[in-house]
Parts: sequence; C-alpha cells; structure tokens
Amino acid sequence: MESRADIPRHSMPDEVQHTYSKFSDWKFKLFRVRSMERAPLPGEPPLSAVPTKPQGDVGPGHPGSVMRLCLGGKSKENVQANSQRVDLKLQEIDTHMECLKSLCRLCGMLLRKAKGPEHDVQGPLDEASRLPLRRMGCKAQGWPEVILKVFKVDVGADMETVHPQAFCHRCWMAAMRGGGFCSFGLTRVPEWQPHTSGCALCFPKKPTGAYQRKGRKRAKALRRAQSLAKRMKWESQSSSGAGVGGKAGLRALVDQQQGCGSRSRVKPGAQRALWVKNITLCQKDHLSATLLSDDLPADFLRAITCQVCDHLLSDPVQSPCRHLFCRGCILKYSRALGAHCPACSLPCDVAELKSPAKAFLAVLHSLALQCPREGCGELVRMDAFRAHCLGHLQQRQTQMRDNHADGELDGYLPVNKGGRPRQHLLSLTRRAQKHRLKELKNQVRAFADKEEGGDIKSVCLTLFLLALRAGNEHKQADELEAMMQGRGYGLHPAVCLAIRVNTFLSCSQYHKMYRTVKATSGRQIFQPLHTLRTAEKELLPGFHAFEWQPALKAVSSSWDVGILDGLSGWTSSVEDVPADTIARRFRYDVALVSALKDLEEDILEGLREHSLDDSSVTGFSVTIKESCDGMGDVSEKHGSGPAVPEKAVRFSFTVMSVLAHVEGEEASVSIFQETKPNSELSCKPLCLMFVDESDHETLTAILGPVVAERNAMKESRLILSLAGLPRSFRFHFRGTGYDEKMVREMEGLEASGSTYVCTLCDSTRAEASSNMVLHSITRSHQENLERYELWRTNPFSESADELRDRVKGVSAKPFMETQPTLDALHCDIGNATEFYKIFQDEIGEMHARGDVPSREERRRWRAALDKQLRKKMKLKPVMRMNGNYARRLMTTEAVEAVCELVPSEERRQALRELVALYLQMKPVWRSTWPARECPDQLCRYSFNSQRFAELLSSTFKYRYDGKITNYLHKTLAHVPEIVERDGSIGAWASEGNESGNKLFRRFRKMNARQSKSFELEDVLKHHWLYTSKYLQKFMEAHKNSAKALQATINPEEMPVDDSDMLLEVPDF
Repeated sequence: MESRADIPRHSMPDEVQHTYSKFSDWKFKLFRVRSMERAPLPGEPPLSAVPTKPQGDVGPGHPGSVMRLCLGGKSKENVQANSQRVDLKLQEIDTHMECLKSLCRLCGMLLRKAKGPEHDVQGPLDEASRLPLRRMGCKAQGWPEVILKVFKVDVGADMETVHPQAFCHRCWMAAMRGGGFCSFGLTRVPEWQPHTSGCALCFPKKPTGAYQRKGRKRAKALRRAQSLAKRMKWESQSSSGAGVGGKAGLRALVDQQQGCGSRSRVKPGAQRALWVKNITLCQKDHLSATLLSDDLPADFLRAITCQVCDHLLSDPVQSPCRHLFCRGCILKYSRALGAHCPACSLPCDVAELKSPAKAFLAVLHSLALQCPREGCGELVRMDAFRAHCLGHLQQRQTQMRDNHADGELDGYLPVNKGGRPRQHLLSLTRRAQKHRLKELKNQVRAFADKEEGGDIKSVCLTLFLLALRAGNEHKQADELEAMMQGRGYGLHPAVCLAIRVNTFLSCSQYHKMYRTVKATSGRQIFQPLHTLRTAEKELLPGFHAFEWQPALKAVSSSWDVGILDGLSGWTSSVEDVPADTIARRFRYDVALVSALKDLEEDILEGLREHSLDDSSVTGFSVTIKESCDGMGDVSEKHGSGPAVPEKAVRFSFTVMSVLAHVEGEEASVSIFQETKPNSELSCKPLCLMFVDESDHETLTAILGPVVAERNAMKESRLILSLAGLPRSFRFHFRGTGYDEKMVREMEGLEASGSTYVCTLCDSTRAEASSNMVLHSITRSHQENLERYELWRTNPFSESADELRDRVKGVSAKPFMETQPTLDALHCDIGNATEFYKIFQDEIGEMHARGDVPSREERRRWRAALDKQLRKKMKLKPVMRMNGNYARRLMTTEAVEAVCELVPSEERRQALRELVALYLQMKPVWRSTWPARECPDQLCRYSFNSQRFAELLSSTFKYRYDGKITNYLHKTLAHVPEIVERDGSIGAWASEGNESGNKLFRRFRKMNARQSKSFELEDVLKHHWLYTSKYLQKFMEAHKNSAKALQATINPEEMPVDDSDMLLEVPDF
C-alpha cells in the first residue's frame, strides 16, 4: 500500500499546499515536471547515486523547502558546501523575499509606515479582531475569509516567493470598519508578479524628484544641423575631385539619410482618402466597384459609388445638393468632420438627407456583379449578391464540418511537442490569461460591435449562459439568466435605485437592508451602493453629450457639468455684499438634455405610432412649463454652516409636449403630451435656494444666470443624439407656474394690496369692482420693462402719484418673463378664503348692519362656523387656507351646513345660488383639458360669470362695494380669454411644484449631513432622480420583485400560484 509520504500532495512543502485539496492535487500533478528535481553540480555523482536523506531532516516548515521546489532542488547551503560559490539567482530570490517581508499584501506600502502591529495574512483571527467582527455579523475564523469578502482577493493560493505574508494596520482598520463584509475605502490591491531580472522591488527606479539639481537650470546647446559621420565625410571628400559626380554622390547620400529618418510626403488627395477610410471603416461591409463586370463610363461609375468611401452605394441617401452617399458613411463623416457635403463642401445637415428616386434605385439594384470566389465567376444582380455569397459560405461551412468529423478522433489526442507542459488557463496570471485569450477577445469584440452595438458584457454573459446549459448546470444558469434580465435573484440597479429614492432610504438604511436580505436569503438580491451610484450617473444632468447651433451666448460649450453653485453671479449683481444664503442648481441646457434623454423611449414610441420616418422629420419643438414658489419654513435641527434664512425657494420645469415637424406638412405632429402635468413626478427641480421669496435682490442674483441661459436657448437649436441619430430641438418656455406673489416679484409690480389689483390688466380695484366682467389682458413683460424705465428716469418730471398712475404699479425692474395667465391652484385657494369670509358675514347678518363689527363679534362668528363645519363635514379648522381644505369647503354639503346657521331664508337661497354658480365655473380653470372634460361648463362660463357678478354687486354689495379680491377679478374677467388662447389653465398651474414641497422636507431628512451645502446637493440630486420616468417605468415593470424576494428568503412558505404583489420595501 502506498504510504502518505509517497503521495505527491503530502510530499509538498506546507507553504505550497492549497486550502482546497482537490484543486491542489490537480495543480501539483499539472506542474510536477522533471526540472523540479535537484540537478547535480560538477564533481557530484549522478542523481541515482546520491544517498537520500531521511524524511525527518527536512520538514515541511524548513525555510529552504520552497526555494528547493522553485529552483530545481538547489539551496544556499548545499551550493556553498560543494563549490564555495553562491548561485546568483538564489541570492536574487533571497533579496526579493526580504523585500516582500517589509510590504503589505493588500495595499503594497511599507509596513513600518503604518503605525500599528502587523497581521499575518494566512493566520487565524485574534481575540481583538474576532469579537468585534462577530458582533457585526461576521462568522469568519481566519483572515483569508475576511480578506476575500472585504478586498475581493483570494489569498489562499499565495506563494511565499511572490506575495507578502503580512498586511498593515491600515488595511486591518479598513476590514474592521466594513464589518468583515465590505470596504468603505479605496484600497487598490496591487498585482504581485514573480521575480524577474528587471524586478521593481529588487531594482527600484530612481525617484523623479529625489536627486534633482537645485538652483538655476543649465542652458541646453543649440540644435545644429545633422552632420555626416567621419567615414562618410572622408568618402565624400575623396570623391570631390570627380567634379559634378562628387556633388551628386554627396546629394544622393544626404537624400538617403533623410529618407531613412524622415517620413515620406503623402499627396493631399491620398491622405484625405486614408482619413476617410479610417473614419468609415466600411471595407468589409460595402462592395467594391471592381466587381462590376462591364467597362462602364466614368460618369456612370461616379453616380453609383459613394462620394465618401468610393464603394458601391449601400442604403443610399441624397443630399440637398443632389450628391449620393451611403447612409452609414455620411453619418460617420458628418459626425467626425462636420455637417457639409464631402463632394462640394456646401452645408448638409443630416436631417436634410432623403432617399433617391425609385428609378435610380431600380437601376442600382439591377447592376450585374461578378462573384469574386475562385472557380465561380457568375454574374449576379446586386440585390441578390448577398444571398449568393451566403450560399458559398454555407457550402464552405458544410465541407469544414465534414472534414472535422473525419479527423475528430485525432483532434482529441494530446500532442506532446516537448518542453514545458501547457499550463491550465485558471493557473495563469492575469497578464498571461489576456495574452492567451487575445484572439478570442478580438473576435468577441468584433461580433459585439457589429451585432450588439458594442455590448461585450452581454455577449460574454450569453456565452457563459450557453456553456452552463450545455453542461446541464441549469440551477446556475437560471440564476445567471435572472441577473441578466434584472429580475428574480438579482434586481436591476435601476430598480434598486428607484426603491431607495421612492422610499426615502438613507445610505445607512439601504446598506442595512442590503446586508440583511443578503444574510437572510444567501443571495445578493439588492445591488450594493457603489452600483447604485454608477447607475444614477446616467440619469443625472451632465452625462450625455450635445451641441448647440449656434453656440449659446455667454454659456460654456462643455456638456459634462453637474451641480453648480447658485451664487456664481452674486458679485456682479449685488455689489459685493457677502452671501448669507446657500443655493445649488443645474445648468439649464444640461438639465433639459437630461430630461429629453429620459423621454427618449416616449419620443420614439410617438414617432412609431404616427408612422414617421427618420428622414421625414426635420426637427422637434419642445414646450417647457416653468414654476417657482416658496416652500415656507424648512428649518431643521441638524446641520452647520453660515446663518441662512430658514425659508427655501424652488425653481423647476416640466416638459409639457414635444411636436415633430414633418417635411412637406405645415402642421406639426404631437408625439408626446404630458398626461399628468400637475404631478410632482413630472416637475423636475432646477434650482434650490435658502432664501425668502420676498427678497427681490437675492432672488434676482440667484435666478439671473438661469434667465441668461434661458434667453440664449431661445435663439439657438439643440443637436442631441436619439436612437443613434442626431436630432434638432427648439424650445419654447412658458412661465406659468407662479402664484400672485411670485408674479409680482418677477415682473416688478407692487404687492397684492396695491391699488392695481390685477397682474394681467391695468384695472384699479375700484374699476374692477364696478365692472367685474368686461376686461382684457393688456400687460406684458416688455411693457413692464418700458414702464420701469419711466419709473426710474421720470422723463416728464411728474409727481409721485402721477408717475405711479402712468406706470400702473410697476416699482421694480422685471427680471424674468412670465406668461400672462391664471394660477389655478392658488386661485382656488384664494376664492375659498373669500367664501370662508362670506360665510362668516352671512352668519352675522352683515347685510342688515350699517356699522363695522367688532373683533369679538367676528371671532364669535368664526368659532360658530368652525364648529358647524367640524360637526357636519369633519373639517378641522386651519390657521391658513390650504388646497385640501379649500376643495372640501367649496362643496354643496358644506354650503348646506353653513345655511343652517343663516337666519334668513332669502339669504340662504342667495348663498346657495352663489356657490352653485362658482361650482359650475370652477372645472373650467381646474381641468387639464376643459374642451374635452367639461364642454358644457365652458360654453356657459360667460353667462355664469355675468350672473355671479350681478349677485356680488347686488345681494352681497355690502362686501364688494368699491373693492374686490385679486383672484375673484381674474376668475370673472380673464378666464375665457386665457382658455381661448392656451386651451387650458389647469395644465399650466403650479400644483406640481407645490406638491414637491413635502418631497423637499423628506429628502432633507433622508440626506441629513453636517453641511447644509452638501445636504442641498443631495436633496437636488435625489429629487431629480425621483422625477425620472426611466426609474418610474422600472418600478412599474418590476412590481413583482417582492414576490421573488420572498420566495428566495422563505421558499417553503411561498405558494406556487399567487396574485401579483406590489413592491413593499419598507417592510424589510
């Protein structure tokens, strides 16, 4: 029976033995060659005559055992004992190992530089490390397991001659911080290579700045003309007596030298053709003109060949200057060298290309091409040439398959060519693996570029999946396929990002959930945080390239711009006053590009629904709704930094619609329409600032750059790639999402209590109360600017009252253009506030009184009204009117409850009629599309508003004699005109921006940090991700992820057939 010492694995030293026995046995058999045996030195007897030492003389832990294995049995002692000379290679290995002892295995730095004890890589966990790791959930017993999880390095196969055997205290601290599961640092583990003649450890390079010369730099000698060698000079001088012949020989010699050292001059035409070939790279895809069988005229050849690549036309397109190109060639040419025709250099936009005439295409496809295959020579039509060549290829593959079947047995026989045996792929270093798989890697890359758009990862994963299926390893294949499709065992990073953003999880909360699910299920369901950070880069502004034609005025042309400081224009705007606020924003054009890329699928779907070809669409028009409003008090107890106001303002925008301009048609085609324009999911934040909305100067300074970028984009067009093709976009901005107070701030008007009651017309409060209905929109941004100049200069030297009457209430410079419209949300709230006061007056019978009621009487009326509403409608009283209270107050049930407190029956009927008229008018300005949703109320609006005004001026004259509220005036006078002009009022309201106020507070709690500046950046970033339609679609498509997760954690408790479940992440 074979003894334990005779087994190859047990005769190896302990340093080389691998932890896993089967792999170690196989690896030792693979590497065990005759060169490992000790070679006899000169003067020694042959190997068979040398007496063998007892097994106990050299134990497994002997220091020379590893070197004896690596250096053919030699060691420093036996060499010195025989010939008193030291093997140089052995000395180099000793020096290399001494260098490795002073380095850290994980970070590569010197151990003495890290303050603290050293730790053995292969050793067990000591008590000081094991107990804290056990408390954090790590059950590892040795350092190799911890290093594998934290640093993703397998140290089980380390060799003493290649890898250091200790790691420093800094890496120990990184492993302890990660709890034995992950690393929060940026430690890069170096690749340790075996010792070579140019080893960087044994022969370190001189530091670049260590021995640099101090002081003044020595001047270099002037470069002289190149001189001939001495022998060449002597030969040229000796031949100078030949007269002209000597000079000619010298000239030839100089020409020969210059020809060897310098590059030959290339003609410009040939150089341009070489550039174009390197741009198009279509030599393997397009057909050459040499395949034509007949001698065709040169003009005809020029007509059927591409003007870029000189090949036969493939998928031809025609430019406005009537030149023909291959579609792929002209696209690559325009992208590289500019949008101009390669033949005549006239401007040629990609959007202006169109298909040539059908008669020309018929002639092109009927051309006869000669098959280039040897032995064929058949003439084939151009449209059937591809099928003909594929037939040859299939025939060749069939022949090769038959030949391979004949020699199949020979293919499996091992061929021993002598020398070193071929090592297994897994046992090689990473560099050797790359070298061996270089050809396969190039083939996979070529296939991915041609068929899969350059997605090499998907191709490799698919190959691995097919290999697992072929080996009947279906369990691993199912897990891999589920991870590739973003479902089941591993959620897609976009799904995990959507879960974190929509459930307002902080980094620590998400990481705790990630570790809990992974420890419970044994699989990585959620993606780690670094994967989420990589996924969110594609969704945030500053990731996609674009171009403006012409370039934006006073705006940088760079596109990779992230979050900016909102105080960039402070010094030039507010006379060097120190900033007492914090503001963060995106650049307007970069944010619009990111929003359009987020809508890419919807835009392409709209083009497909209307059957619009890429060549027929000449451009797109995008309508943007802008909103700006204060968020009130957003104070928090955490955070540090400058003393800033505890009020915040948000400026946001919404992509309302995208229109496609079709060639040959006057009317544009609507390919995208925002279905929920007043939702917080469609209102994208652009700027966040800690400032009071009534602070006109600070608001002007922060929003000044935004206004400049907006005005520059109006005069230019955006060139952005969608679906691989450059598209042209023009933007139309409409500032409609502002309440009454913000409009007056931006347009420079007086406050709401001013004599001039309206921001749409020039009516005073007395004129509006005497004539409630017949008014039209007269104000505009340009007119307000002109009136401000009159207010500032006073050219007619008028008094203050006369000048104020001339400028109609303009008292400050308008700094942002707003659309003359009505904010539906605040109009509803303002009118509900007015009706709340009417209810109180009717309870107190103000119509029958001639005096002014006292404060105590009004408090008593209000208390009675609040008590009745709380009893009948369950409406709790509020300090300030809000949207929810206004919606419930303006109902028929609320009016009936109020009428119980009104003594007179006549006043009850008047109050019921007044509220009924208001409820008929309200859907006209609150609905998104009134012509479709409430056509009857829209037709009766003028009659209802006239009757409503009559009631106010007669029955309720005690309240509206010479005065009227701002929103009641707009409701009665301007709603029909705005609906006729814009088609809707509710769709352009600021309700989406108002709904985002609660999101700001939730995101601020989610991203609680010590600095308010970084906190504001995180809020802006996560609020942008919250509005991403890409993430919303992923959440909708993966709503069954909780079911798969539960099945993974508790498979025995999960039924087989169950209804669909929604994703409830907070339960985790």
